[in-house]
Amino acid sequence: MSASPFFEAAERVVREAFDSDTVRRGSRGEWLADGWGAIDQLGLFQALIAEEQGGLGIAYPDAADTLWLAGYWAVPLPLAEAMLGAALLSRAGLSAPSGPAILAPSDLTHLRKEQKRDGWLVEGNAARIPWARSATTIILTAEIDAQPKIIALPVGSCSIVGGCNLAGEPRDHISFATILPASSVGDMDQGRSAVHTAAAVLRTVMIAGAAQRLLDMTLIFASEHQQFDGPIAKFQAIQQNLAVLAGQAALCRAAADMAAHALFVPGGQVTVAMAKARVGEAAALAAHVAHQVHGAIGFTGEYDLHLYSRRILAWREECGSEAQWHDIVGQACLDEPEGPWTLITCHGGVA
Repeated sequence: MSASPFFEAAERVVREAFDSDTVRRGSRGEWLADGWGAIDQLGLFQALIAEEQGGLGIAYPDAADTLWLAGYWAVPLPLAEAMLGAALLSRAGLSAPSGPAILAPSDLTHLRKEQKRDGWLVEGNAARIPWARSATTIILTAEIDAQPKIIALPVGSCSIVGGCNLAGEPRDHISFATILPASSVGDMDQGRSAVHTAAAVLRTVMIAGAAQRLLDMTLIFASEHQQFDGPIAKFQAIQQNLAVLAGQAALCRAAADMAAHALFVPGGQVTVAMAKARVGEAAALAAHVAHQVHGAIGFTGEYDLHLYSRRILAWREECGSEAQWHDIVGQACLDEPEGPWTLITCHGGVA
């Protein structure tokens, strides 16, 4: 990954703040205020905000690299949603709210809005918002008269129904009907589809981090676990599994890097679609192989492997499933005048 000073500082903070016990607490729905404060103090949530607007002005690929750490260390906090949401608010000229501000999934948000003399009437619902119960503000995206809008919705205006994903991370459903001041609604310079694509890049990078952690854990286990007077890593079948796992982890990393660098390139959505779909498939295979090498111990709650494998299986369905992104790739192939081969080679497709 990146060797930038910011990445190295983030790695130190994350490694110290999120040990196995802390991750388990977060996976039970506990809000890790100390960990959130440490990351906030680092400036991660201002990473994508321009320097002239008080942020760090870090390029998107470099900022995305820090989310690789969230996957590698299984950070049970909505870092991606907070970082992207803060950048969208800043670009729309809205003030940053105090406390955790979490971006809702744009593809799972449904609302009706009507402009009033003293603000906006907003009502609707949004599903599977990470940690909505612990946020102070939910950031929504919408189309109003064909103009992309961003809305800063106070959590106090919402009714929340709790839920969680396969990894135990909160994924809450909210409903709302309230009047917001004009200062809570701003214009976006990109549509909801672009926001959805940007979120998919961050989730792809997180999956790649978790896949690398599976590989590292499995290599250590295979070299240390003794069976028949030697480490199991000496057996050809285990070596084959390790080779498959290493290949899938490398594929995840390459595809995540490709997606992060393609986001703002014309036609980049197709590249992101390829990456998100392929990384989901590869990481799921990596999780399967890692558990196969570990055997029974890998399925126990006391062993840490599931902290990463369950996140991979949960994250592959978030920010667009493989089926949804495959549809985009397939449609792009049909629309390409020179055929799918030109599309794949031009977009650096991941086999």
